[in-house]
Amino acid sequence: MSGLIAAGVALLGVGFIGSRYGPRIRNSWPKMEKQLQGLIGDSRYKGGFQSDMDKYEAGKILGISSNSSSKRVRDVHKKLMFQNHPDRGGSPYLAAKINEAKDYLEKQSNK
Repeated sequence: MSGLIAAGVALLGVGFIGSRYGPRIRNSWPKMEKQLQGLIGDSRYKGGFQSDMDKYEAGKILGISSNSSSKRVRDVHKKLMFQNHPDRGGSPYLAAKINEAKDYLEKQSNK
């Protein structure tokens, strides 16, 4: 019985604290989120595609090092095309960029 009373008092305290400080936290959340992203960093690539493919962009599109072997490039390309093929609901534009990145990196590794 005393355990139930203690749990009720604890829930009452949490509710009181939440009602008192909840709006402050809610209003300051966007600012805290920006600060956390600045500390942690964002691993996603921000920005569109360049007009001409280069080694850096090709690596970013495939998610591998731009110095990867031809076999690694083919394996990653196959996986990405399986996920993003237009016949399976993927974007034709993204599929074209994935193909272009594969061709570029394979051409660079054969040199």
